[in-house]
Amino acid sequence: MTLMRAVFMRQEVEDQSELEQKGLLDDCPGRRYDLIVIGAGPAGLFCAINCRQNARNDDHRRDNRRILILEKKGSPGRKLLLSGSGQCNITHEGEIRNFLNHYGEHGRFLRPAIMGFTNQDLIYYFKAKGLEMASEPSGKIFPQTRRSKDVLDILVEDCKKADIEIQCRKDVRTVNRIEDGFALLGDGFSYRSSILVIATGGCSYPATGSSGDGYRFARSLGHRLTEIGPALTPVIIKDYPFHDLAGISLDNIKISLNNLKKTREGQGDILLTHEGLSGPAILDLSRYIQPEDILKLSFVPKEKRADLEGWFLELSGKEGSRTVKSLLSSIPCSVPLPSRLIGRIIEICGIDPDLGLSQLRRRERMHLVDILVGLPLTVSRPDGFEAAMVTRGGVDWREVNPKTMQSRLVKGLYLAGEVLDVDGDTGGYNLQSCFSTAMLAARSIRKSWDGKMN
Repeated sequence: MTLMRAVFMRQEVEDQSELEQKGLLDDCPGRRYDLIVIGAGPAGLFCAINCRQNARNDDHRRDNRRILILEKKGSPGRKLLLSGSGQCNITHEGEIRNFLNHYGEHGRFLRPAIMGFTNQDLIYYFKAKGLEMASEPSGKIFPQTRRSKDVLDILVEDCKKADIEIQCRKDVRTVNRIEDGFALLGDGFSYRSSILVIATGGCSYPATGSSGDGYRFARSLGHRLTEIGPALTPVIIKDYPFHDLAGISLDNIKISLNNLKKTREGQGDILLTHEGLSGPAILDLSRYIQPEDILKLSFVPKEKRADLEGWFLELSGKEGSRTVKSLLSSIPCSVPLPSRLIGRIIEICGIDPDLGLSQLRRRERMHLVDILVGLPLTVSRPDGFEAAMVTRGGVDWREVNPKTMQSRLVKGLYLAGEVLDVDGDTGGYNLQSCFSTAMLAARSIRKSWDGKMN
């Protein structure tokens, strides 16, 4: 049993005991809704909104369906406001089929959701509300205003227009299956609903409300959880040699991750921090990184190793008096290396930076080549949930119908967004999956209300 799972189990027992003492688990009817969504993040808000859309105007009963969103924090969308450093990297440009490769093994599960509500659909949704989108050369797409708040304001306003009730500071403590739906209990409130959507997010940025509650709720209803951990997070390095070089960024570096399971490779920009490594290439690999894994940074691609060795030998004869440090500033097959980083690499190799190239012994030269082709760094740990953009792991997607987002175990239970065991690369892919899974759940709920699904 993982530590995180043990924490969830203990919290379930404590919540149950406290509510029993307060008499909130008695057989009271509670306020009845047709749909309750737990979590007022992008997935929860978008799902509720789209459960209202396309309703027939002549169906009076449809207009009267009661929809409630419960949010534990004082206002909706706290984590959304932090997205993209407050600028909201909402999705990515490009062919939607290519998105599936950015979710690792989860791409197959997400296919119906992503293909059913694409990046272009998402862009058009907000454009129709008056919020234009703009793309960067990297392919990231942001609101033209560069304000996450503008995205959140549209979602909240759409909830108001659709007569969807949002109640904040409602900390759901337990969720119970009852004969005709679900009973949700908290300190001072009791609600009932025929359909329930869990859209609570994961455990990343817990101060925003994403503290893992949805995992407890799903588990109490019979769902399994895969191992949970931080993802899209910086990595802390043991005996880190670059403390004083924090802030240096390197473009398009190749990285290999070696652990007991397999070797994975990535490529992209990295950033040296005070304690380790960050940047898109590291963030994307972080979902697989564990303590004691070995990361290798290739300043020179390993396929160029023979060229590098030949270059060293050639210059030893032609420019033997040239210092090692000046030589490394002009490696032809390397990414550009800042002078301070060159000095530290030479120091790691135990070489005098003022040593002439002709004085460099073969053993020293080969060691320098080894480091340039693959500097090994031992992982202390991935950074914690406070720094992670998303959560790795969650509700096992094999227990969720990918065509509806409805639980395969509990009728009327839907899951959307980060609470599921799905996580994507940095660059807007995770917000896209939140909106896409939310839309798929909403469409399924509408069909169930239309009587088109059993």
